[in-house]
Amino acid sequence: MASHRRPKQPSRTRVTVITATAAAAVALTSQAAQADPKPSKSEVKAKVDKLYHESEAATEKYNGAKEQQEKLEEQVDALQDKVARGQDELNTLRGELGSIATAQYRSGGVDPSVALFLASDPDSFLDQASALDQLTVQQTESLQKIQAKQRTLAQQRKEAQDKLGDLADVRKALGENKKKYQGKLAEAQRLLNSLTEAEREKIKQEENRASRDSTKRVELGNEVPASQLGSAALSAAATQVGKPYYPGGTGPGSYDCSGLTQWAYRQAGVDITRTTYTQQNDGTKIGRSQLKPGDLVFFNGLSHVGFYAGNNQILHAPKPGTVVRYESMDYMGTFQFGVRIG
Repeated sequence: MASHRRPKQPSRTRVTVITATAAAAVALTSQAAQADPKPSKSEVKAKVDKLYHESEAATEKYNGAKEQQEKLEEQVDALQDKVARGQDELNTLRGELGSIATAQYRSGGVDPSVALFLASDPDSFLDQASALDQLTVQQTESLQKIQAKQRTLAQQRKEAQDKLGDLADVRKALGENKKKYQGKLAEAQRLLNSLTEAEREKIKQEENRASRDSTKRVELGNEVPASQLGSAALSAAATQVGKPYYPGGTGPGSYDCSGLTQWAYRQAGVDITRTTYTQQNDGTKIGRSQLKPGDLVFFNGLSHVGFYAGNNQILHAPKPGTVVRYESMDYMGTFQFGVRIG
């Protein structure tokens, strides 16, 4: 028979617990909303600029690894060419020894020592001093040449193999740094996308205004360059104002910060190294009060470099989304030091 008992009502204690839990959840949600308000435009811009600085540091490491990769590839190619030429020389020497054996055969049989060599490694053969007594002077010279060539080839092959190992490590570092700077740029873009369209447009207008202002006559004062070389490099860089920033760019279409300084000094007739981390050693380090137009200036833990242009202004390739321009040093972050080249 079906039961007609009324369902059991929840106890007052349980109702109280459920009510309290729900209230706590509402309170926590409210607190979280109050503790994590939407960042303002200026806060987002500050975070984006920080990410750009971090991406630039990764870009400079990427540039360094790329330069190292290119040098290693050249070294490996040169070693492999040496090995190929050495193998040809070895084959020629073996052919000469074979000719000796052929002549002996025609005159009555191959010398046992030559036959032994032709069938095995001459290193162990030549180590047996007693065997040398059985050879003619010509045979001895031929075997010693072959032995020397084999040892040289073995050394060159090992060197090439070591370089290939270094190259693999550098290529790995190259990929990691590229992934890192691309990740920072993507994160910066996500932050910008969190702003309203009006806020993004305002930031864009501010950047465009800074870029446009730099194409006008900038008041650089009348400071005298430290050298003709620095003056020539700075003048070359000035012709690139308005060219876009691009990670890894070395000109003439686009630049990153160290790509611009390297390109400009090359136009002045001097080859400096590729990255901020190495350009710091390309000249003499100086303090801020000693700066003259044409000197390199480094900022933010060596992640950024530009030219000192005079009157507290620098000429540089700033960051993604901008162009080569003049800018006050006061907006550049932490000054590290200057470097005078030449």
